[in-house]
Amino acid sequence: MKEALKNRTEKFATDYWNLCTKFPVSREFNAFCNQLIRSSSSVGAKSEADFINKLKIVEEEADESMYFLELLLEVDNKEHFEIKRLHGEANELLFIIVSSIKTMRNRIS
Repeated sequence: MKEALKNRTEKFATDYWNLCTKFPVSREFNAFCNQLIRSSSSVGAKSEADFINKLKIVEEEADESMYFLELLLEVDNKEHFEIKRLHGEANELLFIIVSSIKTMRNRIS
């Protein structure tokens, strides 16, 4: 499970990077794309130390990734299908992370 999630979050980050290469280079798109690349790559970059707190950070980064995808969808619909696909993947990862947080909290209690 851990290796599968690691692989999935790596693909998540590279898919977002690939999406961002499709947008024009401009101050406006760069601002969104830079933030999107940072937040999406942070989803998989957390260590095991202080696991629940790290998962909360991952949850916030996945949510932020979804937010920036929604902004890109509002300002440019050229990559509509890919944005929707990545938004769905972010939503699934968010569900996994939230479930993991609940499981870890229940184990501690």
